[in-house]
Amino acid sequence: MSRARADEEEYWHSSKFRAFTFDDEDDELSQLKESKRAVNSLRDIVDDDDDDLEKVSWSGEPVGSKCGVLRAAFSDTGVKNYAPELRRPKAEYKDYSNDWSPRDTVRRMQRGKVCSLERFRSLQDKLVLLDEAVAGHDGNVITAVLIFLKRTLRREVLFRELEVRQVALCHLIHFLKETGEQKLLLDLLRFLDRTEEVALSQYREHLNIQDVEKKREFLKGCIGLPFSAEDISHIQDHYTLLERQIIIEANDRHLAMAGQSEIFRKYPRKASILNMPLVTTLFYSCFYHYTEAEPLLAMNWLGYTKKKAPIGFHRVVEILQRNNAPVQVLQEYVRLVEDVETRLNLATKYKCHDVVIDTYRDLKDRIQLMAYKCKVERGSAEEEKINSLLSNMQIRWKN
Repeated sequence: MSRARADEEEYWHSSKFRAFTFDDEDDELSQLKESKRAVNSLRDIVDDDDDDLEKVSWSGEPVGSKCGVLRAAFSDTGVKNYAPELRRPKAEYKDYSNDWSPRDTVRRMQRGKVCSLERFRSLQDKLVLLDEAVAGHDGNVITAVLIFLKRTLRREVLFRELEVRQVALCHLIHFLKETGEQKLLLDLLRFLDRTEEVALSQYREHLNIQDVEKKREFLKGCIGLPFSAEDISHIQDHYTLLERQIIIEANDRHLAMAGQSEIFRKYPRKASILNMPLVTTLFYSCFYHYTEAEPLLAMNWLGYTKKKAPIGFHRVVEILQRNNAPVQVLQEYVRLVEDVETRLNLATKYKCHDVVIDTYRDLKDRIQLMAYKCKVERGSAEEEKINSLLSNMQIRWKN
């Protein structure tokens, strides 16, 4: 008997079936109540703007409609009366309103909503819209508003207003560069009196010129543009490089086609040298023309020869230094830099002490020579050379 009672206790405690209680959480009514509480909690999450929303029941019918009431009344279970009221947007997330303020318009654009900007007709409204876009720190919105202003404002008005709005101005300049609206970009830069940027923008046009002769003439014309001193030297180098490439290309193409050169027969050219970078041109020249006479030698009217670099010796020095050339080699080419200030800067930068010392000696600048003495090692040959020059009574120092 006790065994049977023990089995009965084990059944009720271990079985998946449980005894019925009035507090059972699994009955259908309790489940519906839980669903009602869960869905009603959505009211705290969604926007309470009743003007934009439509109330519907579980069946999808608008609340208060006769169809919905009848369907609920004749429902089989009747438990749908416990269902909460759900909401859905009336306009399917599209914006058909024309009453949005500039700030609201910008906010809706940031959320990806469709907004028409045509309602902003006056200049004041357009500028307020632009200022709100800038304040929102959203580049896409700023660009969209700028495109609208570019289309609806005269150029002089747009340029004048952007001149005092630097953030928007930078966005427009970047946009015009990306879209290739070169004429409008140049007009804007001229209005802002940014002459160097105008020159650089015009210089970039060479990228669109395919014919090398036309490109050469274009680059020659760019030399006269108002570049900075550093930039104008690069433009000059570019022009000189292309000019030399044209000569080399014409000569080598003729030799390759005629079969008169052994090196071109043994190692046929794989590409043209035109428009190649400087390093590629130097490699090409060394590979195909290494047996020819020194290309850097030029003869003057007295018959003397001197070294000449089409790209400028300051560039030669930089290339040599990047390729870890020894100081002795660097000094040889630093001495060939004609501009004294550039020569001193390069010699100081790359520790070509002899060049610095000799230059100050030639300038008869005793003060600078004494100051440079502190930059060389004590007891070195350079220090002895400086002391010898300073004690030389035959040098007429200017200071």
